[in-house]
Amino acid sequence: MNDKRKPVCLVLGAGAGIGGNTAKRFAKGGYHAVLARRSDQEGLDRTVSEIEAEGGNATGVLIDAVEDGTIEELVKSIERDIGPIEVCLFNLGAQIGNRPFFDTPHKAFELGWRMTSFALFRLAQAMLPAMIERGHGALLVTSATSAMRGNAGQHSHAAAIGGRRMLCQTLNAEFAPQGIHISHIVVDGPVDAPDTLGRLLGDKFEAYKASKGEDGVLDPAALAETYWHLAHQHRSCWSFEVDVRPWTDTPWWNDNPPSAINSASRKRE
Repeated sequence: MNDKRKPVCLVLGAGAGIGGNTAKRFAKGGYHAVLARRSDQEGLDRTVSEIEAEGGNATGVLIDAVEDGTIEELVKSIERDIGPIEVCLFNLGAQIGNRPFFDTPHKAFELGWRMTSFALFRLAQAMLPAMIERGHGALLVTSATSAMRGNAGQHSHAAAIGGRRMLCQTLNAEFAPQGIHISHIVVDGPVDAPDTLGRLLGDKFEAYKASKGEDGVLDPAALAETYWHLAHQHRSCWSFEVDVRPWTDTPWWNDNPPSAINSASRKRE
């Protein structure tokens, strides 16, 4: 296929944090950014306007990704009316905060799965055929610590995000040999995102960021550079799984944090 239109970067979950900043980065790099989110038309329009003010091309769409047919129709309309989807960032989350097991409703648990795993499954079925026909494409999937480790109070989120990680592995196993780069990005730390962490913390958000110190919270604009790099890796050295965190944070897999090491060192002295 020889489509001379601009390549498209589709961002599902294009809030003011990771999604919006990644859309800006790809628009800056020559892509037509399509930003899709569930609500906040004003915020969506603002991000699109910011991209266009910097000379980029962008389209904003409000969709409820959980509803049948919404993702499928979006992919179809983009390929038909805007351009070939060369890169897609799946950035939908389902964090409902810490809830004890018996205070987690069935509906909330199921919604987590529908937003994080089933929506990704539907997206892949709708989008990958065209990528396969073209012989290339990248599907970048934002993930979280819950994909690697289940904590108390995170029953819905851990089950949903953990399932998404396994789905990414199966997609990678089947479609990487067909030229499709699947990448699972574990965001192992707090992100300076008003639509997600900011909403969870409310008026405590700014104080929390201050307590983390300089560069102690993930900068979504800086993280967008990681997504850009992953989408343009040479296929001889594709990264399937990458984890990112602030420089002062202890990794999810580390059970011997710096404070414990320093304490033990002082005791030896």
